[in-house]
Amino acid sequence: MATDAPQRHYRAPCPSCGAPVEFLSASAPYAVCGYCRSTVVRSGDQLKRIGRMAELFDDHSPLQLMASGRVTLDGREQPFTLVGRLQYKSDAGVWSEWIAALDDGRTATLGEDNGSYVFTQADSGTLVPPQWAKPDVGSTINVAGQSWQVAFSGAVQLIAAEGELPKLPPLGQAFNLIELRSENGEVWSIDYGHAPPQIERGRAVQLADLQLKGLKDESAREDAGGRSFACPNCGAPVSVLLDSSKSCTCPSCHSVIDLSQGVGGELKAVEQSVHSTPLIPLGKVATLQGASWQVVGYQRRQGREPGDDESFAWSEYLLYNRERGFAFLVDAEDGWSLVHTATGAPRIDADRKRATYLGSTYQLQSSYEATTTEVLGEFYWPVQAGQQTANHDYANGNNLLSTERSNGEVTTSVGSKISGQMVAEAFGLVAARQQFERQTVGPFVAAKGVGCATIILIVVALIIVMVLVSNCSGPSGSGGGYSRSSGGSYGGYSSGGSHK
Repeated sequence: MATDAPQRHYRAPCPSCGAPVEFLSASAPYAVCGYCRSTVVRSGDQLKRIGRMAELFDDHSPLQLMASGRVTLDGREQPFTLVGRLQYKSDAGVWSEWIAALDDGRTATLGEDNGSYVFTQADSGTLVPPQWAKPDVGSTINVAGQSWQVAFSGAVQLIAAEGELPKLPPLGQAFNLIELRSENGEVWSIDYGHAPPQIERGRAVQLADLQLKGLKDESAREDAGGRSFACPNCGAPVSVLLDSSKSCTCPSCHSVIDLSQGVGGELKAVEQSVHSTPLIPLGKVATLQGASWQVVGYQRRQGREPGDDESFAWSEYLLYNRERGFAFLVDAEDGWSLVHTATGAPRIDADRKRATYLGSTYQLQSSYEATTTEVLGEFYWPVQAGQQTANHDYANGNNLLSTERSNGEVTTSVGSKISGQMVAEAFGLVAARQQFERQTVGPFVAAKGVGCATIILIVVALIIVMVLVSNCSGPSGSGGGYSRSSGGSYGGYSSGGSHK
């Protein structure tokens, strides 16, 4: 921020404890005292105590108060400083919004978004929000002549805050919120806790692009050893690395432990049977797409297409990077893929055969019901065995798009296929690279070292099989088989919370 901004120098004693409370933003009338957590409102040169704020739910975020950076808004780059944080809760989970004081005196919001980040600013009043009618999640509505998908619709409440705040919903009092997403990557948040409703609009950002300074040194817990407790099921010691984890598994009995109630709330555990071993061990680190990723979670999932008795299975590895958030490495029958949650939402044709997102058109590959069968490690949403979602997978060459709908939310994932050899090399598992090989779609290509005699034998065998099938199939149109070669979701999952 510019050093000549006059609001930088406003400071007054807390009316409750006398500690100094400083205001860096002229547009922030509220603040939370960092010593006694009293909530104060600024009136001229005086501060008035209006209540006490609850403790924040600790999370793994590298962000903290007074971190500064630069962002491009309205075509020009602006410095900003993080001066406050609001923490919200809904049935879908807990998330934070950081208040960014801009160089021109306005404030904006840096919000968490399924492990990623979205930078938004308030609409100037040019948009007319729709009347609250609790639209169905996944439905499409038109606002300002544009089509939007409803990514979240429901009641939320403020549970904690710190620093300077331009708005202050009543603590613990529910209000309605709609989150809309578009095919060009935009996000709108409509807050019905105000009259008239307030709209914020923005896009996804990478922390690295914000040129942030003053971040926390470590993303893991600062206290030695992380959070440790006894498993509620078997009593074995359990350690949690990331403070954002909403669920984890016991390394001894594999019970899924609910962490969504915060520190000290590890009281709920669900036993599960684990039959698979991750090909990539938890904790392994690899460099993929120019970033370092650590495996923090693993889940095995099973899918079934409508009207099909045959099921298929695949594996998903949850990857974590301090600045990029989370990603999914998907291991399916037809290959590996690396995907990330998308900020926007695709425009899907009425017949659901095509999806358009960020100017690219994807063709439907499969639609199915997905069930989580096994989980290991930590997750930033309360995952558990038996969770079900409705999935649609689309493709555009090697580029992939997946939509996944649960009871409270619709999420979109985008990414691309990568080779099993690349995965094995990235994780230092070259000795086991044959285990990473998967089916490839395309014409037959002889593998290395395969001689002509072997190829002839394969061709002869195929001719014999074709003759046998021809003799047994009967007249044309009397039947036929269907084989699904694709292996599952392109990174679909049940996400953890609204993110506006």
